[in-house]
Amino acid sequence: MNGPHLVTDPTDPRLDVFRDVRDRDLLGRDGLFMAESELVLRRLLATPERLHSLLLSPSKFDRLKDELSSLPDAVPVYTAEIEIMGSISGFHIHRGVLAAGIRPDDSLLLPSSALGHLKGSGRCTLLVVEGVTNVDNIGAFFRNAAAFGADGLLFDATCVDPLYRKAVRVSMGHVLALPWAIAAPGTWLDTLQELRDTWELHLIGAETERGARPAWEIDWPERCAIIVGSEGSGLPSETIDVCDALVEIPMDGNVPSLNVGLASGICLYERSRQATCREA
Repeated sequence: MNGPHLVTDPTDPRLDVFRDVRDRDLLGRDGLFMAESELVLRRLLATPERLHSLLLSPSKFDRLKDELSSLPDAVPVYTAEIEIMGSISGFHIHRGVLAAGIRPDDSLLLPSSALGHLKGSGRCTLLVVEGVTNVDNIGAFFRNAAAFGADGLLFDATCVDPLYRKAVRVSMGHVLALPWAIAAPGTWLDTLQELRDTWELHLIGAETERGARPAWEIDWPERCAIIVGSEGSGLPSETIDVCDALVEIPMDGNVPSLNVGLASGICLYERSRQATCREA
């Protein structure tokens, strides 16, 4: 482990990667992403090669020092009081943890690279997301996918970045553990067709449309991709047209739809429940 290096000057240039976090969340970080909270850091420590540097409060360092002792020297560890951390980052870091991680190259996030191991036979559940730009929902997708045993997630190019700081935090760090991919711009419908024709996944759209059946009434196939869309407009007609089936979550007539993060969890649960019942 390289450190800890105590920082007392908030203008220390060694901490520039952690400076003005919120503004840089919007502008990008030149191949890096930012993670916060002890839970997320512990998940990130499982793949130390993805770490760039750490900024911790002294108490958090003491709590984590055993886990940090095996970090490669190429990963510097800095400590600073909470007030100084806030001066550097631009917001109060009450969790006492900031970690700069190395973002995978875009080519490694393409479906064939990140999810190619899911091709073939055997049970498979893929959560597919189109047009969702709410950061909390992106984080919820990962948390739901981990909770109900999904094998991976696929996003279209219009979705918000899964490595956005808040998405990582809301996911409870599962974005760092589950495989996920982003389809290249302009390839979405071709990608869905490939999932069905080459990956042999049944495409199940979650949408309230004529012909949609309650999620607990369909016979979930061995291999399936559950497709969810934005809360405002739902799934586009072009996506619905390539689906093999549509599922819905029946609700009181005064409530037109559920939060898409919650809806994805219900669909994933029902798929998992049926699979578990078959194995019992």
